[in-house]
Amino acid sequence: MDKLRVLVIGSGGREHTLAWKLSQSSKVDKIFCAPGNAGTALIGKNVPIGVEDIAALADFAEKEKIDLTIVGPEGPLVAGIVDLFNKKNLRVFGPSEKAAMIEGSKAFAKEIMVSAGVPTARYVVVTSMADAEKKLVGFEKAAVKADGLAAGKGVILCHSKKEIMDTVASMLEDKIFGEAGSRIVVEELLEGEETSVLAFCDGANVKLMVSSQDHKRIFDDDKGPNTGGMGAYSPAPVVNGLEKRILDEVMQPVVDEMKKRGIPYKGILYAGLMISGDKINVIEFNARFGDPETQAVLPRMESDLVDAIDACIDGTLDRIELKWKKDSACCVVIAAAGYPGNYSKGKEITGLNNAVAFDNVLVFHAGTLLKDGKIVTSGGRVLGVTGIGATIKEAIDNAYTGVSQIDFDGAQHRTDIGKRALDRL
Repeated sequence: MDKLRVLVIGSGGREHTLAWKLSQSSKVDKIFCAPGNAGTALIGKNVPIGVEDIAALADFAEKEKIDLTIVGPEGPLVAGIVDLFNKKNLRVFGPSEKAAMIEGSKAFAKEIMVSAGVPTARYVVVTSMADAEKKLVGFEKAAVKADGLAAGKGVILCHSKKEIMDTVASMLEDKIFGEAGSRIVVEELLEGEETSVLAFCDGANVKLMVSSQDHKRIFDDDKGPNTGGMGAYSPAPVVNGLEKRILDEVMQPVVDEMKKRGIPYKGILYAGLMISGDKINVIEFNARFGDPETQAVLPRMESDLVDAIDACIDGTLDRIELKWKKDSACCVVIAAAGYPGNYSKGKEITGLNNAVAFDNVLVFHAGTLLKDGKIVTSGGRVLGVTGIGATIKEAIDNAYTGVSQIDFDGAQHRTDIGKRALDRL
């Protein structure tokens, strides 16, 4: 069999991790990343096409005879990149435009959950202030969510009625999330511990990956504004023993419901869960690999990623077994000063070679660029440093050892990634 030419779409830490994992497959010959970053350039060839330019991406895949395209971010999925590639007989991994609405619309996701009998918080959909006055009676604490895509930042947690109404007004009237916030989902605030479970899906069958936990807030002790994610670790002890229930009560019912509606779900289904004791509730679904969860989960995957992806596309997921390492992993994100607000770019990064010289340290690039032979910052989340260890404590220590080697002007990171796991253990 000829070896594969693979295209990875995206430029973040998730995409560098995907390229890194694919590079270990005996089935892969050449990897392209569009647009990629300074890390993906070390593994394959970066292609200067933006993730939203789906027509140009399809043309590139045709011209370069790409055998498999893997879509990283949610934007192109919701824009219908998979449908376009399928129309052109190009092999692609990810959900169709209609199926990707499980992330593209919070209201649609809630409707699917209710139909499928999946446990989730009570909610209402609001499109005007008059609507809000009427429907939000009885909501004292709530998660106020922009219905559309807001780069992982469109959720504001409110702890009083006034806060809820002010937040709704800021979304509807001040347009703080643009068009994404023209329709709002307001749901009861769930108590417990958040965790992420990702799964491979082939339209009918579901296989869970190992659990992980993301850290959304910018500062230690979960203080400050939400970000795209400041770190993650795997496994998440809060999930231990609940895996079968998560499969049977959350993932499989959603995939069954989508199939019943004629929109089979193929790709990665990511459930953001709130767990309290033996209670499991779904906060949200995403339609792709998580970032930074991928940087903690894929280093633990023993199986060939290409085999899992092929099985999802071909509808044969039930015929393969996924193997995972017993090791733990912890990823710490190093961000630019000012993130998640305005941040500066172009700062030279030093110490990368020192960090990866450690046996159990991996460095995944996110907002980086190769400029005049130097690696410089080009995004809010700059790097993800992953430590591997026999225990979660060892993994955390190894990650921070790696972090200590790296520097750039204004670098910031959390010092408590994985603390919840240590508290539980």
